[in-house]
Amino acid sequence: MMTQTKAADGHLFDCWIEPAKGERKGGIVILQEIFGVTDQLKGVAATYAALGYEVAIPALFDRQERNVVVPFDKGPKGRDLMLAAKLDETMVDVAAAVAALAENGGKVGVIGFCWGGGLAIRAAQTLDIAAAVAFYGTRLPQYLDRPLKAPMQGHWGTQDDHVPADMLAEAQAYLPQMEVHTYTAGHAFANDARPSYVPDVAAKAHARTQAFLQKHLG
Repeated sequence: MMTQTKAADGHLFDCWIEPAKGERKGGIVILQEIFGVTDQLKGVAATYAALGYEVAIPALFDRQERNVVVPFDKGPKGRDLMLAAKLDETMVDVAAAVAALAENGGKVGVIGFCWGGGLAIRAAQTLDIAAAVAFYGTRLPQYLDRPLKAPMQGHWGTQDDHVPADMLAEAQAYLPQMEVHTYTAGHAFANDARPSYVPDVAAKAHARTQAFLQKHLG
């Protein structure tokens, strides 16, 4: 269900909440691609809710444009919204989503995809979370300015034109504690609503993610 969450600076934003199924293990905040809170991400939320996590997907474009979900074939619009977003403001919203889940008990982790994958790294550097996972996180150079505070796992395709091999290598060198897995795939290999989807790779990455979160969140 869609709810509203208030950030520390008073900004009200939409946040999709997927209640945990069965005994609640903790919380997971899912950070969006450049397309907004899509039905595809809601499906990911349902998958993790079925494992016992309460899941939140904050609408990180609400500061730029409310109620926006960008079609997957309209990438430039999503890119423009992403470029208009200020990192510090975006992280205030992520922090509010983390705090909302923490209030309900248990540890909180973060999973980010694409733009959100980079934001997941920032979350592991700056927020009080138990763990973070990045799926093909982008814009990596801007996050190479401080160490990790929380355990971090990342998944990238070796054919990802958004994250060349040298960019990923630089990130690994700067953040040596980050557990990195690479796959023979391109960008967005885990998005089952896009042509880039690689089912076996996505399944392997999610299995590793689930084991990582189980270890750190319980």
